[in-house]
Amino acid sequence: MLSELLNRIKAYLPDENLSVVEKAFEFSRKAHDKQLRASGEEFFQHSYSVARILTELKLDAATISAALLHDVLEDTKVTHHEMQNEFGKEITALVDGVTKISSYHFADPETAQAENWRKMILAITKDIRVILIKLADRIHNLRTIKYLDPSKQSIIASESLSLYAPFAQRLGIYKWKNEMEDLSFEVLEPVISKNLKAELETRQESNIANLELWKKLISEKLSPFGIKYQLLARPKNIFGIYKKMKRQHKPSAEIQDLIGLRLVTDTVANCYALLGIISSQFTQVDGSFTDYIAVPKINMYQSLHTTIVGPNNIIAELQIRTEEMHRRSEYGIAAHWRYKEHGESKDLKAGTARKEMIEEKLDWLKEVLEWQQELKDPREFLSALKVECEFEQIFVFTPKGKVIKLAMGATPVDFAYHVHSEVGNHCYAAKVGNKIVPLSYKLNSGEICEILTRKNSEPNKHWLEFSITAGARSKIRKFLREKSLK
Repeated sequence: MLSELLNRIKAYLPDENLSVVEKAFEFSRKAHDKQLRASGEEFFQHSYSVARILTELKLDAATISAALLHDVLEDTKVTHHEMQNEFGKEITALVDGVTKISSYHFADPETAQAENWRKMILAITKDIRVILIKLADRIHNLRTIKYLDPSKQSIIASESLSLYAPFAQRLGIYKWKNEMEDLSFEVLEPVISKNLKAELETRQESNIANLELWKKLISEKLSPFGIKYQLLARPKNIFGIYKKMKRQHKPSAEIQDLIGLRLVTDTVANCYALLGIISSQFTQVDGSFTDYIAVPKINMYQSLHTTIVGPNNIIAELQIRTEEMHRRSEYGIAAHWRYKEHGESKDLKAGTARKEMIEEKLDWLKEVLEWQQELKDPREFLSALKVECEFEQIFVFTPKGKVIKLAMGATPVDFAYHVHSEVGNHCYAAKVGNKIVPLSYKLNSGEICEILTRKNSEPNKHWLEFSITAGARSKIRKFLREKSLK
């Protein structure tokens, strides 16, 4: 086991001293000695599996060591002081960040869940690697969930689907997000999941034939232009297909684009050049084009998206991106922890830029820490956190052309508070497309929203009924509370 783990790390960190990983391996194995999981296997096997999952993201030795130790403080007699003496502050802080507070401190499970998320978010804002360890931990727990009591399975799967999977997507780690969704869906909707899998298997032969046809067609159309590219394909995850069925009100048999195509090239200019060629050679589905290169998603994801129609009306979703964008779509925010690779600079300036990008992408979590003080009810806190993790987003413009990214379902009130607290506190109406709309209006991507304010306007409690972002709701509550004290 140890040699396999070390070899996996050496594959991407050939010059790294891995003595701390070896030490963590032996320390954890000894600490968990004679402990068993519900499956009957040694508890340490879980610790090892979590560390192994993290090597997929090519993370550093400290993170892998913390993964090996991640349950030691929670499930053994080893103390925080003892661990810090053995492994230092960095690794101990990572382990402490993923360690749950004992449930004996809380009146009910929901309060315990909320407080543990509060604790973890605080740790994540200090070091993003905390959530990476926790996500890997959750993935392995989902892989082995069948050994647990059915009621406990449902609790874990529900939390994974509503919080952990969206968190992974928010960080841009799509592979983990997809696996957590599918494993959770299998627990929560076993019959639907099983039937959908069976139906997709019956269509596999035709999907492969369609894929080969697309490869041939695209190659024929692009080869005369001499642009360097690589064509990749990915099957869509089961839960993603299920969501599309629900969204489009269609049975699975009518969902055609089960395989996503990716054109990976070397430069941004070539991304747009490839898009131009594809657009001229194939029919595009109306409204399917989105430019995530010009306006990236909130998890740093960039690509050009379109849907094209081929012979016999076969449909394919196509993403066009650079090699760097593709790496980021695979590893997400974790890509910025990786060492010199694929020509990435390892100098101080590049390291500073990576750190600044990570901090920028964690700003939303820092906001969570600010507004969580306003949310005393654990249920409301968890509900608000789910909205913040929700990845379905819209792009709304200010009259001056600034792009504001909001969760789907956001209203002009959410928009106003995102612009500035004072704009929110004094808004009385909004204009969308030069028409007055109610403050409860649900904004759509591409709309231009103008907030109308006046000095004597102020929030009222009814705004809490339709505002959805935690930031807006927190500021409304703060205003109302301060007003009541006057």
